[in-house]
Formats: sequence, C-alpha cells, structure tokens
Amino acid sequence: MGKILITGADGYLGRRLVRRLLQTTDAELVLAVRARHAADLAAEQSALTTDLAGFESRVAWAAAALETAEPFAGVDGASVTAILHGAAVTRFNVDAETARRVNVDGTRKLLSFARRCPGLERLVLLSTVYASGLRGGTIAETDLDGTAGFANQYERSKWESERLLGDASFADLPWRICRVATVVADDESGRVSQQNAVHNTLKLLYHGLLSLVPGCPDVPVYFVTGEFAVEATLAALRAPVADRVFHACHTRAESLGLGELIDVAFTAFEREEAFRARRILKPLFADAESFDRLVGAVQSFGGGIAAQAVSSVAPFARQLFVAKSVENGRLQAAMPGYRAPDAKELMRRTCASLVRTRWGRA
Repeated sequence: MGKILITGADGYLGRRLVRRLLQTTDAELVLAVRARHAADLAAEQSALTTDLAGFESRVAWAAAALETAEPFAGVDGASVTAILHGAAVTRFNVDAETARRVNVDGTRKLLSFARRCPGLERLVLLSTVYASGLRGGTIAETDLDGTAGFANQYERSKWESERLLGDASFADLPWRICRVATVVADDESGRVSQQNAVHNTLKLLYHGLLSLVPGCPDVPVYFVTGEFAVEATLAALRAPVADRVFHACHTRAESLGLGELIDVAFTAFEREEAFRARRILKPLFADAESFDRLVGAVQSFGGGIAAQAVSSVAPFARQLFVAKSVENGRLQAAMPGYRAPDAKELMRRTCASLVRTRWGRA
C-alpha cells in the first residue's frame, strides 16, 4: 500500500487501524497525532509504544493539531499514497465553534494537503451514519442533503466535512467516505476500553438515575464493535474509487430497537444481586416535547445529579425519535465474509462487562 498517513492515530479507532495495518500489510505509516509541542509528541509516542513494538522501522510521526494553521507542514506529501482521516472531536455535546474549527476546518486543511500529494491513490474520510442528521427512512450509501436538520453540532460538523469533498477544489481527489455507527464494544466479547455517551446512559440506567427515556421503543439503534469498524474502514480503503460511500454499520434487521436495548440491559443488570435489591424499574418513554420540558426544568435547579443525567442524554435525544433504515450493500460487497453479530448477545455481554468492571473503575 505504499505510505499511509493516518490522522487521529492516537484515537480509539486510529490506534486499532495502525495495529491492523502493521500486522497485515507492509505499508509504511505516518502517524499524525494531536500535538502542538515536542513534549506533546513525545507523550503520544510513549503511549503508543506497546502498539508499535516490532514495527518501529515502518513508522514515522507528525505533530498535527488540526487547530493550527498548517497541521501537516511537517509531512512530506511526495511519498504519501493513501490517507485515513480519522482526527475529529466526536463528543455529542461539542459546541459549534469547536466542531467547526476541528472537524470542518481541520478536514479542509487535510484535503488541501492531499492536493499536494502527487502519488495519492486513496483517501478515506471517517464519518458517522448520524451525518444523516434527523432524516428518517432509508439512509443510502450516497450523498446526504442535510435538509432534515441535526440533533447536535457533532452531526452537523461531520455532514459539513463530507460536503467539502464535493467542492471544486477537492472533487477530483480519490476520496471515499466511511460512515461508522456508534462503537459499543471493542469486539464481540463485549469488552469496553473506551466509553462514550451510550455507556454513560447505561450507567445512569443501572443506578436508577434515568427514570424517563426520550424516544420511541421501535426506533433502531445502530452499534458496531471497534473490530468491525476497523475491518470496514480498511475495506473502504481497498475498494475501487468508483465506490464513494460506505456504511460501517449493520442493517436495521440486524440491529436492536431502543426498547429491546433497554430490555436486554435490564436483563443483564438483574443478574447482579445488588441491582435486584435496589428494585430499580425500567424507565418510561417520554415524547420529545415532554423530555425537552424536563431538561429545561431540571437544569434550572443547577448542577445536581438529575440535571447531569438528563443533560448527558439531551444532545442525542432527538435521534431516538427518528427511525432510520441504514443500507450497507456497498460495504458488504467490499467486505468478504461480512457478518453481523447477534445484537442482543453483544449488548448483553457489553452490559455484563460494564457491571463487572464498574464502568472501567475495577
């Protein structure tokens, strides 16, 4: 594969992509990490020492904080043949300014650098299936129009990042988009090494701090493992350039509905005696207007536990009312041996892992 530049190489998916490429290809890698100074870069190198053991000769480093004016000034584009752009702020509660500065303007800087790579053969932009925003119905592996609006600034910024690829300045780049669903576990064992809003919501349910859940019980929720996301991303990297968009996501039939997810979670929680003793009831479902009123009322009392609980769910609450049917036919064609895990079993194992490790504390 020549020389591959990986941005966000120090992130959750970035680290796994690095390991997989080193283990299965002979490619040389340029690891772009978020570092402004030499000390920051040294710290990132130290953190990745174990991942790179035995492959050090095939790895080069670049300090590339996307907020800086020229984040890729230290990278020689002459020898770069492929780019995996995974650097981004992925928090659902990210503010608009940060989302634009890092996710949108940072992507524009990356694409400008790509224009200066004469041997570039492939460029994959990691995005999210929720770049579709609040659009329901079929979500095809194609361009998105954004007309339905968005639940949060993260979704909007990823959609805007995708739109940059249609700009006249970048349209002729050999780009692909890989839209990844929410990662719920590292692999099918259910092990969780990095938590996100889903795990935090499960924690609130476990402790009885979320008695109302926004959404409709039959709305599908799209989860994948980190292992699947890596394999799907590499399938997109290898695919013919004529295939532009891939969904690293399972289909609606292979996914759980919101109500099923909560049922599976409570079944897993109830295997623990301490949870049963607290007699915590499953949450009730709230309509969008009622939940918005609840958020406003609770937040008006300050930063108590209840306010923190509803505030952690609020940034993605509107998505839980939107029934999407995400297509992944193009990914399946590019990914021999495609297989979706049993969604209920994966969620059960994930919940059991979270309880066993006390959400990473044990």
